[in-house]
Amino acid sequence: MNAEIEAAGFFGLLNWEEMTGLSKFWVDMISIPIFSAVAGLITNWTGVIMLFAPVRFTGFYVPGLKTIFPLLPRKVQILPTFAPGGVLGFQGFIPARAEKMASLMVDNAVAKIGTAKDFFDQMDPRRISAQVAHVALPNVRAMVDTIMTTEHPQLWADMPPRAREVIYARVEAELPAITDRAFDFIGANIDQLLDVKLMVVGYLRRRPELLKDVIYGLGAPELRFMTRSGVLGFPFGVIVALWLSLLHYSSPHGDTPAMIELPGPVHTLVHLFPPWLVVVLGGAVVGVLVNIIAIKVVFEPATPQPRYKYPWGVAKFAKRQHQAAADLGHAIGYQIVTLDVVTEQLLEGPSGDKTRAVIAHFLKVEIDRILGPLRSVTRLAVGPRHFDAIQATAGANLATEMKPWLVEDVEFSQSTAASVDELATEKLRELPPDEFVEMLYTAIEQDAWLLYLHGGILGACVGGLHLLIFGA
Repeated sequence: MNAEIEAAGFFGLLNWEEMTGLSKFWVDMISIPIFSAVAGLITNWTGVIMLFAPVRFTGFYVPGLKTIFPLLPRKVQILPTFAPGGVLGFQGFIPARAEKMASLMVDNAVAKIGTAKDFFDQMDPRRISAQVAHVALPNVRAMVDTIMTTEHPQLWADMPPRAREVIYARVEAELPAITDRAFDFIGANIDQLLDVKLMVVGYLRRRPELLKDVIYGLGAPELRFMTRSGVLGFPFGVIVALWLSLLHYSSPHGDTPAMIELPGPVHTLVHLFPPWLVVVLGGAVVGVLVNIIAIKVVFEPATPQPRYKYPWGVAKFAKRQHQAAADLGHAIGYQIVTLDVVTEQLLEGPSGDKTRAVIAHFLKVEIDRILGPLRSVTRLAVGPRHFDAIQATAGANLATEMKPWLVEDVEFSQSTAASVDELATEKLRELPPDEFVEMLYTAIEQDAWLLYLHGGILGACVGGLHLLIFGA
């Protein structure tokens, strides 16, 4: 009876030794490394997926979870597996930490490229000014009509056509000078009007899909390597198989006495755990180790080190700094610090009222001058307070209409994006390797322990599957 149980294995469904004609040693040496490699590949593949997907929380209601949730440890509560109202599900680690990840990206990348002034200067305020004047010129008459009709329709209706034409012509002629002075002032004071960190963090927090794409694009080759490195489970599986064989052949099995005699302490160590537990624990250890090794090879060391310390010499991500900097620079220029985003922040952000006030001020000064002889008459006709309101409305109107004028010109937007791309790429390539590596490492390091836990659980499950099929 004992021999039959052993032949089938503790949880075995089939007698593999009898079916294959191989000894237990060779059954284990073939099956365990293969299972370990599969476990490593599945662990690392699903681990990378867990970093990024799903972008939005996906889950289902679990009765009683809302009551249990407050009793869970804080470290468990912050996992991206719970939603208010007793919903259990999952969200990718990076999208789930969108605001924190965006903040880390700014601190480790964007802030090291330059200040708000550096980015704005790279976009070239004079070119933006010329673009505003160019695209606003056909709208000057309509804008003046709207302002005057809204603020004092009777005055505008009674004004002779020739007087209107004079105002139109003067505003059109002076518009480039007006916008130049306004943007010179904005450029000189851009750090007070534009908070780059607030802008980028807010923009990416509202767009976790973009954050995911940027971070994945930055380290795509390294993430693919992390997946493939799961095959390292194979050599670790050989070690587990040898341990099991040593345990098996150093104990009586069936009617056969122990074939290997071990010294007392070694025998105690080898037989510390029963065979089935060795398989399960071995799978868990393999799942954790392949994750650790993959992350180490990708991110450490940032600078070349002796091979006896790091057999791979230098981190894979550090080797790719030149190309990765270009990839991130392109994302910053074309997706993150774009003319659209900067203009939105300047006009609608926390300091948007200041920006509009600047434009209103310069336009007010010019309207005062352009109206010239008509100024006194107009002021008397509408009253000083109402006249000032017309001037202020003109500035606000121009500021409000400026954003679509700028970003609707695709060629101009692409041109400014290319300039920011060039600046960002150059500065990122100049970063010390350890600072450059930190950009991607911080995104993964935050939840590395979860990847290791995930690897251990999956490895143990694969070990359990091996027990079910092959026995102990």
